[in-house]
Amino acid sequence: GFVLGGRSVGPWLTAFAYGTSYFSAVIFIGYAGQFGWKYGIASTWIGIGNALVGSLLAWVVLGRRTRIMTQHLDSATMPAFFGSRFDSKALKIGSSAIIFVFLIPYTASLYNGLSRLFGMAFNIDYTVCIVLMAILTAIYVIAGGYMATAINDFIQGIIMLFGIAIIIAAVLMSKGGFMEAVNGLAQVSDPAASAQPGVFASFFGPDPLNLLGVVILTSLGTWGLPQMVQKFYAIKSGPAIKQGAIISTVFAMVVAGGSYFLGGFGRLFDIDVKTLGYDAIIPKMLENLPDLLIAVVILLVLSASMSTLSSLVLTSSSTLTIDIIKPASKKMTERTQLSVMRVLIAVFIIISAVLAF
Repeated sequence: GFVLGGRSVGPWLTAFAYGTSYFSAVIFIGYAGQFGWKYGIASTWIGIGNALVGSLLAWVVLGRRTRIMTQHLDSATMPAFFGSRFDSKALKIGSSAIIFVFLIPYTASLYNGLSRLFGMAFNIDYTVCIVLMAILTAIYVIAGGYMATAINDFIQGIIMLFGIAIIIAAVLMSKGGFMEAVNGLAQVSDPAASAQPGVFASFFGPDPLNLLGVVILTSLGTWGLPQMVQKFYAIKSGPAIKQGAIISTVFAMVVAGGSYFLGGFGRLFDIDVKTLGYDAIIPKMLENLPDLLIAVVILLVLSASMSTLSSLVLTSSSTLTIDIIKPASKKMTERTQLSVMRVLIAVFIIISAVLAF
């Protein structure tokens, strides 16, 4: 119940949990700015690829099969599934170690988007935001486990959907509207990127082959992420998986497609990328928005970060407890496992916050 919500989570909650775990502050601040600068509005293809390959195809290929097999093998974590499915203790321990070691720096990286945004655009001390985010996430994940995380992800996902739409509209209006912004982008030239004029406003951008590589990299990588695949363990069986696939795809199309589309207009703003780096692009685009919209941006980035953070710490703690600590301690009851998991959630959140500082 704590790790998988009793395997009875509905399609809306699961789809939003999948989407919000997929897209964190890193995509909005880092990737959108970087790839938008390199490829112009053609970077929108990355978001479309994330929706069709990273969401829809992942649900179609993995969703039902993963749900059936993990229940059949009574597996609550990815390493437990590997161990049972391939009858290999080494595979189980190896995958547990990989998850435990590498999800911590991944968790810490979530705070980078916050540090850039709050420090550069709003002159807010991001220490306050890290502490606030860590405490709030710890409270609801420790108290309610997967179900609490899924409900919060749903709320945070709604904030992300509306936030992206509002911010895109505001940024385009600041440049005279969509057509004016595209015309402005068509005037931009960068000999280092392409000799062809107007390439940043074109359909495939200055380097279609590399763009395809980015689409594949950011879309297929999610198929192996334990915090993503575990969403299929918890969903209700039956038609919920088909419904979840559609909802998840629409969510990804709006959030990822919208983020990369927004980043594509970065060159319309006076940004010294060589000095400030790619992470400065989106904050610079947003810094002159009205205070109310700045508040929307803050909520958007906090929501994106907290939803991913909660998934990562729950995955790390459950894997470490169920797959490593429990087998080493033969007499461990379910109540003790739950207590250990809750302690580890707090430990992971503290470690990631310390690494971020």
